[in-house]
Amino acid sequence: MKRFLVAAVMCVGLGTLAAAPIARKFAFVDLKPKTNQKLTDNLGTGAAGNDLADLPTGERTFAGVTFKVGDGLIQLGSKVLEQMPAKVEGIAIGRTAPQLHFLHATGFGGGPNKPGSDWHVADDTPIGEYRVNFDDRSALIIPIVYGQHVRDWFYVDGEPAPAAAKVAWEGTNARSKQVGANIRLYLTSWVNPWPDKKVTTIEYSGRKDETVAAPFCVAISIEEK
Repeated sequence: MKRFLVAAVMCVGLGTLAAAPIARKFAFVDLKPKTNQKLTDNLGTGAAGNDLADLPTGERTFAGVTFKVGDGLIQLGSKVLEQMPAKVEGIAIGRTAPQLHFLHATGFGGGPNKPGSDWHVADDTPIGEYRVNFDDRSALIIPIVYGQHVRDWFYVDGEPAPAAAKVAWEGTNARSKQVGANIRLYLTSWVNPWPDKKVTTIEYSGRKDETVAAPFCVAISIEEK
């Protein structure tokens, strides 16, 4: 009987060790040289109180991924935000990137913008992309499709998450409360099929002349092997 008890304890111990989670390692992409809006700015069309001031900054974990959130974001333009750029080039990486994680969303498209509205965007509409450039001059495209990888950062009750992404953070601001909505950011993850090739830069672009959707990126993390 004693031998049985000892064996049982040993089995439990081994099972516990086998189930221990593997620590994930993240490196952070510095977006600050390319940011063009502050989290505290009145975003979108500039309505008062339309900000991300309540988003936690510093090293923060959202939906299982650790990001380093700074005080700004990269905002791309659209048919609505004509003053913002169509593309931001030269986001420096300078290392291998086995997996990339994006903390992002888009302005306009959903939430209080219903079908039939000029500011509504249908699911499966391409609204932008991340171009990953490698040191051998090859490149890969990570598409941004509305309803798949992001939705409007404004959302109303019952509005689903993107089909191929996760809701990473939820909150409110003064403007969202005025229109009966909340705000949120999304996590899109991408596994690099060329994990051992050095990534030089990322280009972030929208479809400024084609859609009202105005993508923005708050943070990018690299998950190491």
